[in-house]
Amino acid sequence: MAKYGEGDKRWIVEERPDGTNVHNWHWSETNCLEWSRTFFTNLLSNLVILNGEGNLFIKTTALRNLDGEAYINIRKGKIIPGYEVNLTVSWEGEAKDSEGNSLLKVNGTVEIPYISDENADEDPDIRVTVEDEGPVGKRIKDAMFSKGKGLILEKVRVWVQSMAKGGPVKEELDTKKPLPQPVKQNHAPVATVKAAKSDSVKKEGVVEKKKEGKKGRKNIVLTEKFSCRAKDLYEILMDENRWKGFTQSNAKISKEVGGEFSIFDGSVTGSNLELQEAKLIVQRWRFGSWTDGVQSQVRLVFEEPEPGLTVVKLTHTDVPEEDRYGNATVVENTERGWREHIFQRIRVVFGFGI
Repeated sequence: MAKYGEGDKRWIVEERPDGTNVHNWHWSETNCLEWSRTFFTNLLSNLVILNGEGNLFIKTTALRNLDGEAYINIRKGKIIPGYEVNLTVSWEGEAKDSEGNSLLKVNGTVEIPYISDENADEDPDIRVTVEDEGPVGKRIKDAMFSKGKGLILEKVRVWVQSMAKGGPVKEELDTKKPLPQPVKQNHAPVATVKAAKSDSVKKEGVVEKKKEGKKGRKNIVLTEKFSCRAKDLYEILMDENRWKGFTQSNAKISKEVGGEFSIFDGSVTGSNLELQEAKLIVQRWRFGSWTDGVQSQVRLVFEEPEPGLTVVKLTHTDVPEEDRYGNATVVENTERGWREHIFQRIRVVFGFGI
């Protein structure tokens, strides 16, 4: 065994004179709490919840406080986020009568008591308070909860995804990525080089074409089985009260072709393109976090190979790879949402599991 200080240098990670943490080999930790305060302040300040719908006007005003801990650990370039935070957001609301006269102005708070990396895939609980608990104040408070919950949780998810990508140290990591090494030139005959170059260009053209075809949009294809009649499953997906039941969120769904729908507290909106009872649902879908103008199409085909067994074939096309905030997990999150928050919840709540 070597004496202390005389170990094999090949196995020793030495401190460099310039202080550089080469390839992030050392364990490094960055406190992200102040960065998170700024991040949430930008996301949650002056967020319009209602702007006249039902003669109600509601918006958030400012991040009141963010407490807890948030940090990013880096080991050999791997990002390991950690956080346990709680936050409070101030909001204000006003109710007016049909002539535009103010009935009541109120102030309140939205509290999220626990956001943790251990529950990164789950939406945290939200508590809404209001200073005036009278009939009108309660109406404004209820509207703040039903309409604001989805919008606020969407912003929280943006922060969670940003932490997963490295938070404030992401740019530092990007600058430390090794540059591509120059390609060594060979001394093949000129004709051979030209031919190889021509073949390379053709191959690269095909690859680029595929990339361009995929860039920006992707498709999700799923096949799910349910122990029920196709008509029952169709009715659940087209009935807003049942949507509210199995998703525990607000929903408004038209059952007519050309009619509009809003689900998951307004996070998803769209319209019906084609409807065939117990056979087909085709809808235009859009998430509120997507870039303006971006829409996708959902096609649900119902098959009943035998009584009591329904097979649903989902094709969700033109799903953007990134949202308006630059998060590149849209396709992954959308597919997980279909599996866990729609199909699996229907099985559990209505007893349609195979």
